[in-house]
Amino acid sequence: MALHTNLSRRQFLLTATASTLTSLALHGCTNNPSSSTTATTPRSSSGSNTNIKLGFLPVVDSAPLIIAKEKGFFAKHGAKNVEVAKQASWSALRDNVEIGSSGGGIDGGHFQSPIPELISEGKITKGNQKIPMYILARMNTHGVAISVVSQYQKLGVNLDSSPLRNVFAQAKSRGSKIKCAITFPRSSIDLWLRYWLAAGGINAEDDASIVVIPPSQVVSSMKQGTMDIFCATDPWNARIVNQKIGFTAVTSGEIWKNHPEKVFTMRADWVDKNPEAVKAVLAGVMEAQQWCDKPENKDELCRILAEKNYVNASVSDIESRVKGKFDYGDGRVVENPSLAIKFWSSEGTSISFPFKSHDTWFLTENIRWGKIPSDTDIKKIVNSCNREDLWRQVAKSLGVADAEIPKTSSRGIETFFDGIKFDPDNPQAYLQSLKIKKV
Repeated sequence: MALHTNLSRRQFLLTATASTLTSLALHGCTNNPSSSTTATTPRSSSGSNTNIKLGFLPVVDSAPLIIAKEKGFFAKHGAKNVEVAKQASWSALRDNVEIGSSGGGIDGGHFQSPIPELISEGKITKGNQKIPMYILARMNTHGVAISVVSQYQKLGVNLDSSPLRNVFAQAKSRGSKIKCAITFPRSSIDLWLRYWLAAGGINAEDDASIVVIPPSQVVSSMKQGTMDIFCATDPWNARIVNQKIGFTAVTSGEIWKNHPEKVFTMRADWVDKNPEAVKAVLAGVMEAQQWCDKPENKDELCRILAEKNYVNASVSDIESRVKGKFDYGDGRVVENPSLAIKFWSSEGTSISFPFKSHDTWFLTENIRWGKIPSDTDIKKIVNSCNREDLWRQVAKSLGVADAEIPKTSSRGIETFFDGIKFDPDNPQAYLQSLKIKKV
């Protein structure tokens, strides 16, 4: 990545850490609801002396880790020595989990999908080293948007990206391409942008210039005119609007209602070595997710996230979209709490439970765009990374009712805004239904 300039990769990682501390089949298609439950009984203090380092990016959906630390949920459940360390970029987060806490890095944290699987398979690591990772929980739904520079506002770009088709074509005919920014390649942020453009007849792979920028730099980059479109996690989309630099074309929840977003993941070797400590950490994260979803906690949540050592943004850049009040910056002002970021449950559906069917979609999309081979054994990768069994164990210890814990690994068939359906039991049919793809 561009951050690695004069230092060797390892030297940079240690410095950054110190300073910023096709087998496409899957079982089950049942949708089981889960609703908010508050933990009342702390876990035992097992693992209380275990040092744990977790990384996060300064974006709103890192909230469960931040709140678990700030409100004492980690300590309550026995994980008394948890450090949450802000990372400079998603690539720095990836690199620091690669070297692990024993090398000055981190043990896990807040990641985009399917980064854990790609790390496990050595697809994005130094020397293609396979570093097994475990997905322990899904951290949130929604909270992402696609922003467009103000000069294209009159085109009426929104959920439908097709008004931009001529813009992309004209730029390409001049020997240049419209610059679209993402925060990490192959990740959820990359995939939302590609899906939205493709639904409007724009092939991101051929028609656009995709650049990678850390979340904290997307606003300044658009302001300086170095990119035209970006996909990023809030609060940066709201800041673009508040500074009148651009507008929100679409939120991720409009692309796919209640879609899977970030995951809480840790190195498999750390989890295997510290079985009780990881349950304590996971309990802290899950109770924090419950806390974050309560309406009476939203104001405090926004104040905590806004602090300099966390997201480092104004409360006004954070609170509106956390509460479901969307000023798109193009004349549209919508109050729709169902599109707000959520952490524990939404409309009777579990958000926190790590459905394997969602992991399957992220890897299938990577096949769609030629990022991994078409004969990738997705089922094997997902089963090796996804630890829904630990989530279930911890949910029971927190008092979550059996009826509120999903019975299967799949949320069933998913439907996108353009009518395309994804059946996790038949990803090949999904791929065949897509008009724009590289595979």
